[in-house]
Amino acid sequence: MSADSSAGNVSVPLRNLLNSIECIRDRVRDGESNESGGAFNLPNFWDTLNQAAKAVSQEATKLSLAFSKAPVPSQQDAEELSESALKSVLTLSTVYYWLPKSQGLTLRRQIRDATVEVLGGVMQLLETILSSPLQTLSQEQLTSTGGVWAACDQFLHLPHDNKAAVLAALSTQIGVVKDAIEEIEQALSEARDPFHDVLHDEDEDEDPEGGEAAWTEKDRRVIGPCQGLMKASAACVRKLTSAIKAHGDVGTPHNVAQLDGLTDIVREISPGVDDLALCLYPPMDYCGVENHVSKLAALLKKVLEIVRSSHVCGESELTWIQFLDGAVDHNQQKARDLIQEDS
Repeated sequence: MSADSSAGNVSVPLRNLLNSIECIRDRVRDGESNESGGAFNLPNFWDTLNQAAKAVSQEATKLSLAFSKAPVPSQQDAEELSESALKSVLTLSTVYYWLPKSQGLTLRRQIRDATVEVLGGVMQLLETILSSPLQTLSQEQLTSTGGVWAACDQFLHLPHDNKAAVLAALSTQIGVVKDAIEEIEQALSEARDPFHDVLHDEDEDEDPEGGEAAWTEKDRRVIGPCQGLMKASAACVRKLTSAIKAHGDVGTPHNVAQLDGLTDIVREISPGVDDLALCLYPPMDYCGVENHVSKLAALLKKVLEIVRSSHVCGESELTWIQFLDGAVDHNQQKARDLIQEDS
């Protein structure tokens, strides 16, 4: 049998494996859990899930090594390697499906994303092996193998219950809102349009006199309460994070669902802050600014109301909720007054 013929026969089980994993990945990404009425053992779930991820990592290593040196595996060996790898992938996806929604949608979402990342990593490795000479270990193959290892290792660091998963999600939101606030502050200190070099040619004039777009004095006054609203957004997420750390409970389905609801509504804050920040750059459209201010203010008041009626709200939380509620009203009204001034 010629080398080309052998390589062709060996590639068949690899391509079949690739197609099977793609189908599994798509089902995991879009599928639902198998909700059961019996008791669910979360520690046992994590032990089994970590073992399943470790098994996928080991199978990926076997595949990578088998096709990195001579002799090329026989078709039978390639089929056995593929079957073993497929079994490990199926096990990982099956264990993910064990996790019922009652354990928390935020937790399920993070485990689902990690599972999809592993499956995508194995697919990338298979594509690399299929597109490379079968008796060499390319840099791309090394990188793809390392990618599977990293994706599998992250299961050891995932949040283990819905409270931890919610706190991880809120931490990300705090970072995004903080970045938006800092970008505006930096742009103001530079006193120029930060996107000028990206959006315009060097020889293109911004105005008839050839100067760059700049904030007017009125623009800067309007930006003040907008920044106040953005800072209130950051404070809201930070304070909610502290409240969940102190009072968050995953002992009942009701409380688990409340944590998910808080996470979902808070996820809307960072896009709202980004939209407001973007419309503040010159030349400023006051109608657009007022619209985004109103949207963000309404969202923050809705968040505060949901927090107030949730189980994470104690006596100490009522104080900052009332304060932030007033700060939102104050900054919204101040922005509106400044925008309508002299108009």
